[in-house]
Amino acid sequence: MEYRFLGNTDLKLSAITYGAFAIGGNMWGGNEKKDSIAAIHASIDNGVTSLDTAPFYGFGLSEEMIGEAIKGKDRSKIQLLTKFGLVWDGSTNGKGEYFFDADDNGQKLPVYRFASKENVIKEVEESLKRLGTDYIDLLQLHWPDSTTPIDETMEALATLLKQGKIKAAGVSNYSVAQMQHAEQTISLASNQVSYSMLNRSIENDLIPYTVENNIGIIAYSPMERGLLTGKYFKDGQLKNDDHRNGYFGQFDLEKVKTFLEKITPIAESKNATLSQLVLRWTTLQKGITIVLAGARNAEQATVNAQSMSFDLSNEELKTINTELGKL
Repeated sequence: MEYRFLGNTDLKLSAITYGAFAIGGNMWGGNEKKDSIAAIHASIDNGVTSLDTAPFYGFGLSEEMIGEAIKGKDRSKIQLLTKFGLVWDGSTNGKGEYFFDADDNGQKLPVYRFASKENVIKEVEESLKRLGTDYIDLLQLHWPDSTTPIDETMEALATLLKQGKIKAAGVSNYSVAQMQHAEQTISLASNQVSYSMLNRSIENDLIPYTVENNIGIIAYSPMERGLLTGKYFKDGQLKNDDHRNGYFGQFDLEKVKTFLEKITPIAESKNATLSQLVLRWTTLQKGITIVLAGARNAEQATVNAQSMSFDLSNEELKTINTELGKL
């Protein structure tokens, strides 16, 4: 495993970081607790020291399972990354920005983006309790909230930093302009954004800005929620409540299938899977600090961690990028 400093902080994270969205169950067709706990343990056993979650993932369940999984382990050797700002329990009292309706076992729950100072402080206390810890290594705003001034949200993060309840502060899904505004109040450690072989738009403006200002980039959805593993093209059946049924519709699936067939020989030459090749490629892109990889069982977690066990030559990277240019 490779470990990298996040932006200008002293926080050192594993290049492959465990992404805990799917183990929350909601939007992913459910989950098995024992498999999820095993996935976290396998990640740690294979050098993945950083775990990324959020209160919204499973409406608290993801954080609780991480808390259970790391109980008794050396906390100083594990980095906990979580978020705030997505509220589903009706506690916004009519405030915040409506986002969408989440499904909770057939029940529709309105989700709001809400990042007021009071709510930030409240959510952090809840996360600390679920995670079973007294500090969070990186706290991130989950989504921008247009109803709360950026200054107010950042002031809350500054307060938490002073209190020692968080070690570093970051944002997610922020534009360059929003980051510039936030930086007037606080020094941001990172921005967590969507990035993959099929979605490279951040290379246009966000990456140049973060590289110049030494701000970390945490890439989520590098596998495009499983599409780039190639498994979908062998067995395209997903559970009816799996959000990917609609998500995959944005891509030209035939072109994606052809692309994966073209790069498969490179993976085979490394004795690697397609998913490992895709993850490794992502970790080697300019400006990308760490890459989130989800796993719902120990086998998947082990495979993800081992994607750092090989390298890619300039020629191999050129071949992959040439094929990407055909999409």
